[in-house]
Amino acid sequence: MTVIVRDLRPGAAADIRGFVRVRHLALPYVYFSPASVLHGLTSAHPAAHARKLVAVIDGEVVGTAQVSLAHDSPEPGQGALNVYVDPAHTGRGAGTLLVRAAEEHLAAHGATKLFAWVLDEPGHRAFAERRGYRAGRSAHFLRLDLAKAALPPLQDPPPGVELRTAADFADDPRPLFALDAEAGSDEPGDVATEMSDYEAWVDEYWRHPHLNLDLTSVAVADGRPVAFSVAHTGDAGRYDTGMTGTARAHRGRGLAKLVKNDSLHRARAAGYTQAHTGNDAGNGPMLAVNRWFGYEICASEVRYVRELG
Repeated sequence: MTVIVRDLRPGAAADIRGFVRVRHLALPYVYFSPASVLHGLTSAHPAAHARKLVAVIDGEVVGTAQVSLAHDSPEPGQGALNVYVDPAHTGRGAGTLLVRAAEEHLAAHGATKLFAWVLDEPGHRAFAERRGYRAGRSAHFLRLDLAKAALPPLQDPPPGVELRTAADFADDPRPLFALDAEAGSDEPGDVATEMSDYEAWVDEYWRHPHLNLDLTSVAVADGRPVAFSVAHTGDAGRYDTGMTGTARAHRGRGLAKLVKNDSLHRARAAGYTQAHTGNDAGNGPMLAVNRWFGYEICASEVRYVRELG
């Protein structure tokens, strides 16, 4: 049977459902929804040249790829492709065709270095290495049974700090943008970022369909946000931490634990039962925070890189 690779069609419900289905089968640690897939298509920055590709057999989506350039990096020419295939359809060429289409697209738009997250499993790693990719840093998916977890007791904020939610900034989220830009630039990673486009941030992050403003906890000092734990929520009691970060001048005061604990307690009270997050393997401080809450690693992935030219 012939495998066809093409762009995902935003107006085709079967394409959207197929994309979500394949991602949940191949990558069950990350939550996707039709709304988030559509959001990714419509909110991407033009300079990212982003595409979502699908591999189709007899009208059924069996493989997916997310493709983009790091438009917010000071180093040009860095591309990303993340390819996932329905486990029931591996070995039929879908992954190879998706990688080829993604690489050709990125190279045509000036990419000289390609990054791809690959599940830390022998078959997935061998697939990447056969195509000239070499292994780099690793990261972990973590899970917490929020319904049964013995969360640390809630604590009062330190003097001069108050706890609020992202909903308090609904009329003007720019202070949260400033915090996100600072905290995000210090996260371990292969690609440096300089988040400076406020409108692009609003489109991509603030308007994300999974963002829960009421459960996103924010520590405020001197009238501005200095730490936050971003909450994404979905179906079936799913709660994800999208980002936990602290402003540089306020680190070492336990504010990351404070905001995350506040968010987790309120998420459980709201009926969420499963908490998920992800950590770079080199981010020792955040891994320690998550162990303190009782999160356990449920899977890992490896960042592979290939130089073009």
